[in-house]
Amino acid sequence: MKYAKNILETIGNTPLVQLNSIVKDLPCKVLAKVEYFNPGHSCKDRMALKMVEDAEADGRLKPGGTIIEGTSGNTGMGLALAAVVKGYKLICVITDKQSKEKMDILRAVGAKVVVCPTDVEPTDPRSYYSVSKRLAQETPNGWYVNQYDNPSNAQANYEQTGPEIWEQTQGAVTHFIVGVGTGGTISGVGKYLKEQKPNVKVWGVDTYGSVFKKYHETGIFDENEVYSYVTEGIGEDILPENVNFSVIDHFTKVTDKDAAVYCRKLALEEGIFVGMSSGSAIKGLLQMKDELKPDDVVVVLFHDSGSRYIGKIFNDEWMRERGYLEDEITTAADLIQNHIEKPLVVVRTEELVSHALDRIRKYKISQIPVIDKDGFVGSLEDSDLFAAFMNDANIAEKPIREVMGAPYPVVNKKAKVEDVSKLITKDNNAVLVDLEDGKYHIITKYDIINSIK
Repeated sequence: MKYAKNILETIGNTPLVQLNSIVKDLPCKVLAKVEYFNPGHSCKDRMALKMVEDAEADGRLKPGGTIIEGTSGNTGMGLALAAVVKGYKLICVITDKQSKEKMDILRAVGAKVVVCPTDVEPTDPRSYYSVSKRLAQETPNGWYVNQYDNPSNAQANYEQTGPEIWEQTQGAVTHFIVGVGTGGTISGVGKYLKEQKPNVKVWGVDTYGSVFKKYHETGIFDENEVYSYVTEGIGEDILPENVNFSVIDHFTKVTDKDAAVYCRKLALEEGIFVGMSSGSAIKGLLQMKDELKPDDVVVVLFHDSGSRYIGKIFNDEWMRERGYLEDEITTAADLIQNHIEKPLVVVRTEELVSHALDRIRKYKISQIPVIDKDGFVGSLEDSDLFAAFMNDANIAEKPIREVMGAPYPVVNKKAKVEDVSKLITKDNNAVLVDLEDGKYHIITKYDIINSIK
C-alpha cells in the first residue's frame, strides 16, 4: 500500500502549471508553481514544518509546549497542522485586516487566535509583533517562532521549493518571480536557483505601503513608504532577516486594486483559484514584460488558495466599496450601484436643524436633500451647518427652511457620467438621480472619484 503516515508527509511536490490566457501578451513560457496543493493550502506549510522540526531538534520546542507566532494566516495554518500531529498547543497572533476565513480556519484546527490592530507601529505594544513576543515570554513552555528572522524559513525553500522548480523545469528556468513578505520563499528559492544557474533572474513583488523596493534600490529604510494597505501576505514595515536582498535582482510594486483584480482574473481565465498575493505576483510579472525574451522560461509562485478570501476579493460588494470591481461605469445609475440599496436620506423644510444633524451623524453623510409637499426644494451641507453654527449657537432649534441652500440638480438615470461630473462644483457637492417611479438617489463627488479607473 502507498500512503502518507500523517498529513505532514503530503507537504511539497506541488505542480507546475502552464499559464495561457492571462499571459498571452508575453513572448515566453510562463509556469505557475501552485502552492495551494499543499495540505494547508499555502507555500507556508513547508517552512512551518521545518521551523518546528528544527526547534524540536535543538530543544527550543519541548514536548507539550505552546507554539506562538504572529501570522497573516497561512503560516499559522502550517503551524497548526504540525501542532495537531505532534501534540503542541498553538497561539496565532493576527492583524485585523486579515480575512475572517483565515481566522475561522485557524480556530477550526485548534489554534487560539489573538487579533491585533493593523495601523500601529511595529514597536507599539499592541502590534502583532509585540504581542507575539510578550505572549511567548508569559506562556510557560512557550516558543516564539519568529518566521521573519528564523533561518529555517528560507532554508525550507532552499531544500524543497528550489530543487522542485529546478527538477520540474529540467534546469530551463530563467526567471523566478514571487511576492515578498517574510522573505523566506524568494531568498531560499533564489539562492538555490542561482547556485545552479547564476544568470537566473529573481524578481520580487512588493506592495505600495511596504519598504522593500526602495530599500533594495537605495539602501534607505524610508518610513514615509510605510502606510496601510489591503494586500495580505506580502510587503512589510520592517526588514526581516530572511529577506536576502543579494539574491534579488529587481523589485516591482503592485497596487491593492491590481492585486485584487488579477486574483479574480486568474480564476476566470486560468481556472486557478488563488489569493490576493498571487494576483500581485502575476500583475508584477506582466509589468516586467519588456524584460522578457521568447526563449525565457518564467516560474511565478502562487502562494495560497482563494478560499481564504471569499468574503473579500471574491465578494462583489467588498470590491465595489473599494473601487476595485471593473464594472463599466457610463451612466448616472452606474455611479450609485455600490449604495443603491441604501435609502435616500432627506429632511423636510419645517423640521429643525437638530433633526438634520441627527441624520448626518447617524448615516455618516455630508449632504441631505430638503423636500416639501411639492418635491425637492433645497439642500443641506455639513460644512454649511458648521459655518452657520459658528455665527449662531442656537441654529439647531431653527427650521431647516431658514438655513437650507439651493436644491441639488436632478439628472436622468441614463445621464452620462461626464455630464454628471460637470454638475459637481465647489458650490455644489451632489446631484440627484431620477430612478423613475418616484424614486431618487444621490450622487456625490466621492462617487465620481470612485468611478475613475
